Formats: sequence, C-alpha cells, structure tokens
Amino acid sequence: MKTKKLEHLSKIFHEYDAFIVDLWGVMHNGIKLNASAINAVKKLEANGKRVVFLSNAPRPTKKVVEFLKKMKMDEKLLKNVLTSGEAAMNSLKKNTFGEKFFHLGPQRDDSLFYDIKKNKTSLEKCNFILCTGLFDEQEENLKYYEELLKKYTDKKFVCTNPDLVVHRGGEEEYCAGKIAEIFENLGGEVIYFGKPHKEVYLSCLKADQKTLVIGDNLKTDIKGANNMGIDSIFITEGVHKAKIFDEELIENLLKEYNVSSKYFQKEQRIGFLLKMELLNLKIIIYQF
Repeated sequence: MKTKKLEHLSKIFHEYDAFIVDLWGVMHNGIKLNASAINAVKKLEANGKRVVFLSNAPRPTKKVVEFLKKMKMDEKLLKNVLTSGEAAMNSLKKNTFGEKFFHLGPQRDDSLFYDIKKNKTSLEKCNFILCTGLFDEQEENLKYYEELLKKYTDKKFVCTNPDLVVHRGGEEEYCAGKIAEIFENLGGEVIYFGKPHKEVYLSCLKADQKTLVIGDNLKTDIKGANNMGIDSIFITEGVHKAKIFDEELIENLLKEYNVSSKYFQKEQRIGFLLKMELLNLKIIIYQF
C-alpha cells in the first residue's frame, strides 16, 4: 500500500480517538518548539481527542516535562507524557538485571537512577551496564566505546534510548542506541526500553480507542506502530530529512527500514475547521 501524502490532520483526525505523538523531531528540535505541531495538538484536544507524548528520552518523565516547560510548552498539554527512561527505571528498581550497575552516559542523566545511586559501581564490578547516551567528553568518538566495551560483552547492557541519532537544531548527535548497536556488533546482548518495543506502548493504549502514531523516526516511531498494528504518520522533516530531498524517495526509505506508514507529512499540522450555515446549507471550509 502506497503511503499517502497528508497536508493537514484536519482531514483524518475524526477517524481516531487517541494519538501517540513523538516529542523530539515532531514537537520540537531540541532548541525550540514547532508552532505548527503545538497548534495541531491543541486542536486535537479541543476536539476531545486523547494525546499521549511518548519519548525515547533516557530521563524520568518529570525531567522531560520540566524541559518542555522551559521551552514554553503549555502545561495543559503535558498531562500524558511517558519516557523510555521512566519505563527502564521502573524495572531497575526491582533489580531485574542485578543490583550493581555501571552508568555509561552524560552526567545530566544521573537523575534517572537517583533512587538507586548507591548501586552505581565500576565497569569491572557491575552486574549490568546502564546506557543513557555518550560521555560528555566522548560525544563523537565511537571507536572509544568499541575499545571500552569489547572486554565486557558477557555483561547485560540496558539501553534506555533506542534512537541512534537525534537532531538538535541543525546538528546531529548520537544517542544511546548507537552505543547499543556497537555492543551488539561486539557480540553482546542488549535489553532495550522504549520505542519500537511493545512494552512501552502498553501504558499508552486503551482497547476501546482507535489510535494513530505520529513520529519522525522510522526505526522507532514507525516500527513501533507497525509492531502494535497501529496506523501512523511519518513526519519527514525530522531525523531522516537529509535522505528525503524528493518525496519520491519516501517509499524507498520505508522499504530500507522494512516498515510501512499509512501517511507522511512534512510537519505536524492540522489546519482550521470552520463550520458555517448559510441558507440552511451546512458548508465546511478548510483553511490552510
């Protein structure tokens, strides 16, 4: 089935009860909010639709909410937010992978394991490696991580963000998923938390609601929708934008990632639906 181009959500939103929306790459670019996407979410909620923001951020949900508030996102829109970091932490508190861990990631992610920080130890002594990203001083040198981890592939590796890369403004940055990929290539086992894995969706879905996923990452957002049998909109101006300089290339890109999406859209927009009655005739006008 060929992916359909969608100019505005206003043409299809009435077909769905709930929307699972990605944050980074859809609602913001790491620096500023996407005004069109914010307007779209406001319109969805004004029409009684349930909106859940599902993020692969390797941090507690409250930290992501605080970040969004600093970007001036309306607090009223932040009622339903879930992060992969939150899902991971719920499991780690149960010592699912052992007690002692080594944290591989930036210091800003320390809040994720605040409740179990006493269990943090060295790479040699740990039961498992908790990866939230790259070290601050080694943000680009992937060879460093290959050398660091090659002797420890017998340990479990917990990845709290399956994304490979993200765009902060116009700059591309590696994510925890890239280090997890290196670890797997070395022969190690990785346990992932977040999209596209089914477990993280179970907290978002309701059996009686038809749901639409909106995301920019084919490997996580759209793959996750496929895994759950949910319709999706692929936002092309996100993480894959460098590969989509022509809309004709979208189908090839979907095949490359072995995924499908019902719709594609350049950015999340809804348009305005106006209802007018004139001479007893109901006229519906879409303004774009």
